[in-house]
Amino acid sequence: MPPPRDRGQRRWHGQDADEQLPWAIVYYQAPDGTVPALEFLDGCPGTIDAQFTAVLDAVAAAPPPRFSGGGKWEAMHATMGGWYEIRLTEPGREQLRLFCLLENGTSDELARRGLPRPAIAVIPDMRKPWRTVFSERDYQRVRELGGEHQQNYPRRIAT
Repeated sequence: MPPPRDRGQRRWHGQDADEQLPWAIVYYQAPDGTVPALEFLDGCPGTIDAQFTAVLDAVAAAPPPRFSGGGKWEAMHATMGGWYEIRLTEPGREQLRLFCLLENGTSDELARRGLPRPAIAVIPDMRKPWRTVFSERDYQRVRELGGEHQQNYPRRIAT
């Protein structure tokens, strides 16, 4: 496995008092210390990794729910209500997804979660062949990881 890429410093906008600070981007950390979404991104071609990072940065800077998505950031529905996904396609047409939850609340609630400000929590990833669908079992795995993430105070995260 190649070494992880350096993602550099995130660009933080919103330094004026009248401008809302952007949201943080955090990554779910599993009980064993692994960070599945970062491992996924490290395994992606550099252009795909850069596209995922660009979408996350754009959403964080907008911030949610104002960001329109442009077809890459989508609110999910039905059993995945409350979730967002970033949708990209590799050159070989494999469909890649990152699933995210929005961490918002009062400053006290955010502090209890270990977050200095609202955040986009990147939970798991999935991939599938072109023109196929994820099963309910696949989505159940995503929801379980999200539930595990949300039950921790403070959250187990990587940035």
